[in-house]
Amino acid sequence: MAYGVKIAKGDAYKRAAAKRRHIRIRKKVSGTPERPRLVVTRTNRGITAQVIDDIAGHTLASASHLDGSVRGGEGDKSTQAKQVGALVAERAKAAGVEAVVFDRGGNKYAGRIAALADAAREAGLKF
Repeated sequence: MAYGVKIAKGDAYKRAAAKRRHIRIRKKVSGTPERPRLVVTRTNRGITAQVIDDIAGHTLASASHLDGSVRGGEGDKSTQAKQVGALVAERAKAAGVEAVVFDRGGNKYAGRIAALADAAREAGLKF
């Protein structure tokens, strides 16, 4: 099954390239009830993480930079990403999830994406 992404210019080209990378990753990565998928969505303003069971099509846990405990906190966006990672790990553990498959969403595993993943690991999620 072929997926096409329109070629664009400038910043739109970067988003199109990230979309192609995400499609390529999603061919290989899928969440199961035993190991759901931890999806990271990064924007210029913030970061969001969800733990998804792809077979059932349900979101088991989620956290965002807009949550009350994270919003308005001190620090830069990497600090916010660490807080979101710890929060999503805490909520996933409460939902009975011990291990996840990491889906970086077409983004490079660096900066805020890595900070979120490291914080989730420190909070007890296994990747």
